[in-house]
Amino acid sequence: MRPWKTGRMPFRPVRSRPESDAAKSLTQPREQARHIAMRLDDAWLRFQTKLAIRRGRVETVIPYTGYGSTSWIRVLARVVRSDPRDAAGHANPLQESMRGWRNFTSAPVANAAVQVTVAGEVHHVVADRGGVVDARIPVALGAGWHTITLKSGESRTVEAPVEVVADDADFGVVSDIDDTVMVTALPRPFLAAWNTFVLNEHARTPTPGMAVLYERIARTAPSAPVLYLSTGAWNVAPTLSRFLSRNLYPAGPKLLTDWGPTPDRWFRSGQEHKKNSLERLADEFPTIKWLLVGDDGQHDEAIYSEFAQRHPENVKAIAIRQLSPGEAVLAGGRSKTGGQPTPGVPWIYAPDGAGMSARLEELGIIRGEVRSADDPEEGDVAKETA
Repeated sequence: MRPWKTGRMPFRPVRSRPESDAAKSLTQPREQARHIAMRLDDAWLRFQTKLAIRRGRVETVIPYTGYGSTSWIRVLARVVRSDPRDAAGHANPLQESMRGWRNFTSAPVANAAVQVTVAGEVHHVVADRGGVVDARIPVALGAGWHTITLKSGESRTVEAPVEVVADDADFGVVSDIDDTVMVTALPRPFLAAWNTFVLNEHARTPTPGMAVLYERIARTAPSAPVLYLSTGAWNVAPTLSRFLSRNLYPAGPKLLTDWGPTPDRWFRSGQEHKKNSLERLADEFPTIKWLLVGDDGQHDEAIYSEFAQRHPENVKAIAIRQLSPGEAVLAGGRSKTGGQPTPGVPWIYAPDGAGMSARLEELGIIRGEVRSADDPEEGDVAKETA
């Protein structure tokens, strides 16, 4: 997999100094924790894999919506061992209602070799230890939506939509999901577990007015990419896609993460995932100014303001949804730091999509025309099924 970041300073070795006893005493617990976390995760993966094979689970590629430019695309997918009935697309209503739980517990195929076909040209990529495929592939494609195919081992060949952004694009949207387009109250443990692992997309509640807001943005700038950035795990991407489609949100890639351990911590940092994703987008699309949409319940304000301070040329505006008192309690309170000053980058606050829409119209970012019925929705292009 090729590195995405360009323009880094060359590495220069630094002469090491003898480590003090105090430093060693601080480092050793972290090293021990790292080793324990990775060993436990490896043991769990081996157990999952053996159990899945014994139960007749088959290798399956779950495709996610990708994106890119006319010269490269980012391919996103996950390879797991799943029930043959699910792999073939046959599921009764009860199985469908439990799909979110099965997605989360399916055994990943670590380091799976995946064949990606783009415009008749075959590329070979490798999944990571969690079965996630995140590869950048050189292409020569026109702007718009394209379909690629993926296959791993004896798996069924599946299709994945890819949005190719025009070279002259200058506007796009990066949107949070939890408590921004979907009311989740995620930090509340039992409710979060129920929403994430058990209930399907029919039981999730859309945020009032947000789908209409995004539709207005889409008709104002039909070619603007819309990306959904969340700290949620890749396991629930199919459920999120069905939710967005059912509630008429614009089609767009989902940038999710893996909840597994890293070499230096038990769980991955959701904040770091969002920061790194924004930095990557700034590097990949240097001419695009992003409308950053989030809420005031967790860390969106701080993350967005930090990004705007570093890359003011890449931020059109920042729109923050104000949680209701009840939502704020369930979300663990409101952000205490808020957004820091970002000269030249306007901020707007509103409790729902209608309020945001009015403010963005005042800024001239959206207008009130009716979008053509021929414009695709999420359900027309995203074929992310478990």
